[in-house]
Amino acid sequence: MELSKKDKKVAREVINKGLQREFENGLGQAEEILRNWRKGITNNSVTYHDVYKHIKSLDKQIAMRYDNIKGSTYLLTITYQMMDDIIHEEDLADFSEEVQLYLKQVVKNYILEGE
Repeated sequence: MELSKKDKKVAREVINKGLQREFENGLGQAEEILRNWRKGITNNSVTYHDVYKHIKSLDKQIAMRYDNIKGSTYLLTITYQMMDDIIHEEDLADFSEEVQLYLKQVVKNYILEGE
């Protein structure tokens, strides 16, 4: 599907919203690791290594999904964000009706194939 200029702009905004949510989720998980350290559940070295592994893993995931995005991969990126529950249907409201239906159908087909 070819996106209009308006839909490309919306796609960039939606993708960025998803990226920010991934950062937020990742930082929340790192905070949980640090919370356990503050409670004395884990020691300094274990906590340091856990935080490092977590951030490194998050960085790989983010790089894989968001590095080198082009207009031709916007919809694919948003589809993956939706399948990972990072982007929701209400986040698609600014897209044209055609793009909204396309994205919802692709995700629906993916879910049906997985069952």
